[in-house]
Amino acid sequence: MKSTETIYPIEKVRAQFPALERTYKERQAAYFDGPGGSQVVLQAITAIASYMQRGGANLHGAFPSSWETEQVISEAREAVADFLNVQPNEVAFGANMTTLTIAIANALGKQFKEGDEIVVTEMDHRANVDPWLMMAEDRGLTVRWIPVDKEKLTLDMQNIDTLINEKTKLVALGMASNAIGTIVDLGPAVKRAREVGALVAADAVHAAPHMPMDREAQDIDILLCSVYKFFGPHIGIAAIGENVFKDLEPYKLTTSPSYYPDKLETGTQNHEGIAGIRPAIEFFASLGEGETRREKILSGYHEIEKYENRLAARLREGLGTLEKVTLWQAADDVPKTPTIAFKVAGYEPSDVCVFLAEEHSIFTAAGHFYASTLGDVLDVNKTGGWVRAGLAPYNTEEEVERFISAIASL
Repeated sequence: MKSTETIYPIEKVRAQFPALERTYKERQAAYFDGPGGSQVVLQAITAIASYMQRGGANLHGAFPSSWETEQVISEAREAVADFLNVQPNEVAFGANMTTLTIAIANALGKQFKEGDEIVVTEMDHRANVDPWLMMAEDRGLTVRWIPVDKEKLTLDMQNIDTLINEKTKLVALGMASNAIGTIVDLGPAVKRAREVGALVAADAVHAAPHMPMDREAQDIDILLCSVYKFFGPHIGIAAIGENVFKDLEPYKLTTSPSYYPDKLETGTQNHEGIAGIRPAIEFFASLGEGETRREKILSGYHEIEKYENRLAARLREGLGTLEKVTLWQAADDVPKTPTIAFKVAGYEPSDVCVFLAEEHSIFTAAGHFYASTLGDVLDVNKTGGWVRAGLAPYNTEEEVERFISAIASL
């Protein structure tokens, strides 16, 4: 039986990412900073440049470059629809996930009244917390928190029937922790939200590069992600169920469209960036098989997950054997993204990152990564947070061994 190493086309994958040719300190750079933003696939770079070289234009013009821009947006929405299993007219683009979430929160707030409740979690990135908290403060809502189990490093759902109750109007959940990699079991919270008629908003920014999305199957009303986390440009995506989108009243100019999805897209969009969305999504499809693009995307994800998980297991194993290293990770039976958070005794996390870059040409980051509540709960913020190593489909086994050896040398 062939091994995953033989099956997974790592050289073919790496050839599609020009940034991997970079050297630093006379060594080939190794990018372990994927959770903060992936490198961009060549096809997306080419599409962006091609759009700009042909001549860009705004929408609704009676000339070719305007028609072509509208076609670029349409094709991007269709690709996202296949990527997330939604309808194209449910897809809106924006500057980033944070900006879109703030706009959506402000719009939804118009439907809520004083005394209503919302639920957020202690594990999430602040982009899926603060927009809802600001809206709640403006509207006089009560905020409840799903806590983190500090021992298991998962969400503690044991009191979910109390936290989500008849007064709850919205539950905001993260699909995976961008700090410690825990993949969240959304089931109990979503089930309870449906029992009381609450909306569900899910942050898929960290999850989307590593696991397939299916908004319909996961029963999510509002799904948010960012293309720059999965091999494309800096564009945010909101996929909002039609039954919610049609009643949403975003703050906008009086002359802007009143129909969805356009009504959420304030101002002129980043058309050249949008041109890079379809190629980024088709990178997943290029690694898979099937009759439709959706089938190819799911098959491609399967290959990526197998490969990334194998590398992540080796990295966790290697770091775990080092006495000075403390890993923050859920148990083996808890699904995780290939994201590893750790500390090295006697070193500030930021100093470890400097050492890795300057001495080994390995790029990582340190801090709480905007999951500041999680950092407080786990008591790491006052000591600089974590070092975070994140794997992507273009990382190699050699880079993982290089990473382990570098930390061992401290």
